[in-house]
Amino acid sequence: MKRSPIDTEKSARGITRRGLFLGGLQVSFAALLVGRMRFMQVDQTEEYRTLAEENRIKFQLIPPARGMIHDRNGKLIAGNEQNYRIVLVREDAGDPAKVLKRLRKIVWIEDEEIARILSEMKRRSSFVPVTVADRVAWEDVAEVAINAPVLPGITPEVGLSRIYPRASDFAHVVGYVGPVSDYDLGKLEDPDPLLQIPRFQIGKSGVEAKLELSLRGSAGTREVEVNAVGREMRELGREDGQAGDNIQLTIDADLQAYVQARMAGESAAAVVMDTQTGDILAIGSTPSFDPNKFVRGISGPDYKALLDDPYRPLAAKPAQGTYPPGSTFKMMTALAALEEGVIGVDEIVKCIGYIEVRNRRFHCWKRAGHGKVDLVKGLRESCDVYYYEIAQRVGIDKIAAMARRFGLGEQPDLPLSAVADGLIPDKAWKREARGAEWVIGDSLNAGIGQGFVLTSPLQLAVMTARVATGQAISARLVRAINGVEQPILNDGPLGIGQANLEIVRQGMYEVVNAKRGTAGRSRIVAEGLRMSGKTGTSQVRNITKAERARGVTRNEDLPWNRRDHALFVCYAPAEAPRYAVSVVVEHGGGGSTVAAPIARDILLQTIYEGEPPIEAYPSSQRGTIRSRQREIEELLSRPPAERFADRNDQA
Repeated sequence: MKRSPIDTEKSARGITRRGLFLGGLQVSFAALLVGRMRFMQVDQTEEYRTLAEENRIKFQLIPPARGMIHDRNGKLIAGNEQNYRIVLVREDAGDPAKVLKRLRKIVWIEDEEIARILSEMKRRSSFVPVTVADRVAWEDVAEVAINAPVLPGITPEVGLSRIYPRASDFAHVVGYVGPVSDYDLGKLEDPDPLLQIPRFQIGKSGVEAKLELSLRGSAGTREVEVNAVGREMRELGREDGQAGDNIQLTIDADLQAYVQARMAGESAAAVVMDTQTGDILAIGSTPSFDPNKFVRGISGPDYKALLDDPYRPLAAKPAQGTYPPGSTFKMMTALAALEEGVIGVDEIVKCIGYIEVRNRRFHCWKRAGHGKVDLVKGLRESCDVYYYEIAQRVGIDKIAAMARRFGLGEQPDLPLSAVADGLIPDKAWKREARGAEWVIGDSLNAGIGQGFVLTSPLQLAVMTARVATGQAISARLVRAINGVEQPILNDGPLGIGQANLEIVRQGMYEVVNAKRGTAGRSRIVAEGLRMSGKTGTSQVRNITKAERARGVTRNEDLPWNRRDHALFVCYAPAEAPRYAVSVVVEHGGGGSTVAAPIARDILLQTIYEGEPPIEAYPSSQRGTIRSRQREIEELLSRPPAERFADRNDQA
């Protein structure tokens, strides 16, 4: 049917309107597109250029070199060595498991290690590198680099790893470093980005841990260009970080090695302190361990052997260990009584082998008793009954106050792990800690360094230095930081009567140099170098009435862990004190027979800055001393890591 002209005209007008509408839409869309393109290309040029650059350029943190640790003479104790490792970035790898499977055709990786790596990658951000292999040979690194196109996300790196050239000699002082763990990160509110770097090492114990922030340094940055698969093409820029501070300790490395060797075969601790400056010249703990094993990753069997050893090689005994000080505490009881005026220097106390208080006998170590005893004889022959008597008179609170003035019961401020406070009890302490009142028997036991009293070898060294000088000198372990000398801590005179100090010093002199002194066999005969000291033997078991009746069992007849601890403190020269030494031998038996000879040898080694002349020793002992010196010399001739590889070979 033929359309009319009117219908044709209406249809044309409709098509024209739709055409105009669609045309308008197209023009509007084109205008919008042109405007958007102009906005992106002109107005947002810098933003999109930055985004493009970020796809092509990566910024990486550069770990700083960890600060080095030296002894007082500049000998290296803790340093850094180059370490080749291989890392994997999950976001660049695609399928990490497949990449690791290819990688281990070049560098062998155990199945358990692969499982650990994949688990760690899930816990970390996809862009954070995870260490796949550490301490890799250069040949393996080169082969990994050659095969980079088929190992996406894999990068060989060279970094620095901690090394301890003196090995076991400083294990308990310097400590060791290890990779950052989730536990480490969990303790921090705002972790340093450095801690996200794969296998970044931080201090785990000792000086390494306590001075971590100083030793760590600050990170640098590296700008690198990468291709489409993430492979580095070139370095565009670098800003080096700041290395950690270099620390110089007060310790003499050679003396420290000698102390360790002299105590070999014992579970023992020794501290050597300069009485003028407070410098710790040596702080030994035996047996020891090789801290390098912890840096590299100690094996399960090796770690179990350390944990199971009854001699506790992992314990830093000088600072962490606390022991009843035994008779080395008697100087504190004597000074408290003298200062309070409750006993005179020449006043006599009769010792018949025991004292009876409230129907209980408190025994002297000498069963037959010491007879008539004054203060000097009480120290010289270590009469317990004398100190029972004066402890009753002066009371525990005065004894405790005196002990604290000499550094006991207070935590030394040193950068060491778990430094012990010790315990100097008084009436208030027992009421609060034990919920009981103080009784007279507590005072008697405390008066001879037993009962609740606990001290560390480090505290005993400070005490001895203060007795020798009358000064409130404090221990110092860090001599300098980046060459800047650290302050000597001395709060001046202790405020103790000079006459009272002198009478106690006389008693200590006679302990070593008088005919009936308990440490007479450990005297020094070199002119001008005579030693003053005090023996101590602290019980670790109760002696029953029945055992006393039949005769107290000798230490050597008891199992090792039930024997008494042996202690000795000393200083020299007696006339002008320069060095103080404390020695504790766990379950060593008698302080006079075990601890005193060790302390005497260490003191002479310190004074002579090396092996002392044989003439410094009593003539009757020189043959034995020569043999001991040769044994120690042979031990010190071995590489540090091999000296104490097996504790059973140390004797």
